Amino acid sequence: MGSIISSRREDEKVIIETELNYEELVQLKGEIDNIHVFSEKIADLKTNISRRGKNEATKYFLIPRSLRKDLQIYEPVSCQRIDTPSKAIFIYVVNKNDFQEIKKIKHTVNLAREKEIEA
Repeated sequence: MGSIISSRREDEKVIIETELNYEELVQLKGEIDNIHVFSEKIADLKTNISRRGKNEATKYFLIPRSLRKDLQIYEPVSCQRIDTPSKAIFIYVVNKNDFQEIKKIKHTVNLAREKEIEA
């Protein structure tokens, strides 16, 4: 687990200096761009895990209702597991642009249906 050692404001951005364990740095696999900083203490939405199959071997992370708005996933979702001494943290990445395209397609289909009904 890392810590923010210092921060300073520069124009519209905040520059932070962090301290990480070597293992955490290795998990970045050399990536230094598009890094997100988060704290497990602010993950305050409660959710459940659904278990299915023989001996409940298959587990599904359920998305809380409050986060499901406009969420129709057709693309593969990427996932990362971060292990700490006491917890496993799972991060899922979903391409948001896919959602926008789905909305556009639905809107176009609905407009075409309305025109058919009017005709």
